[in-house]
Amino acid sequence: MTSTGHVADQKGRLYILSAASGTGKTSLADALAKRFPDVALSVSHTTRAPRPGERHGVHYYFVTPAEFEAMAQRGAFLEHAEVFGHRYGTSHAAVNDLLAKGKRVVFDIDWQGARSIKRAQPSAVAIFLLPPSRAALEQRLKDRRQDAPEVIARRMQAAIDEMRHYSEFDYVVVNDDFEQALADVGAILEGMPEKRRPISLDIAALLRN
Repeated sequence: MTSTGHVADQKGRLYILSAASGTGKTSLADALAKRFPDVALSVSHTTRAPRPGERHGVHYYFVTPAEFEAMAQRGAFLEHAEVFGHRYGTSHAAVNDLLAKGKRVVFDIDWQGARSIKRAQPSAVAIFLLPPSRAALEQRLKDRRQDAPEVIARRMQAAIDEMRHYSEFDYVVVNDDFEQALADVGAILEGMPEKRRPISLDIAALLRN
């Protein structure tokens, strides 16, 4: 994981939404952009192949490993990391363009990217999304019908490792009910975090081996 350079001091603000795979952060980020006209999603570069329905420049910028490495070498990324064998990165140019337009920029990234962005931009607001239980998370991964059972098992173990970093974030939201979780995150974006639900989830049990 590396971080280089800095984001221009513009009138917008940065928000980080992180979660283990299958927790629903991408769906939540999309819903935030639809609910708040001034919210824009940061589009990352990645070396992985597009999944069904994904479009270049909308969901990700799909690039070759050589193209990604060239961008990294010239310091084009605010943060970049390797996840499940593929590289992901957020470019300075894309974020600065959105901030210059007064947008509230939401990053849909993992905890490693969140750590790098917080290091470079301490004022960024970091939100971690948790599933209501291990069983619910495993079922969501199965329902996507994108991975073989052994891959799902690997993703579940990775998810537990990712969730252990929840304490590094400014806020934690549980996605047990999508509309309620959306309202909780929306309250944070609106500067009214006191309107969130109190967390009743036993986080220790969720992370226990």
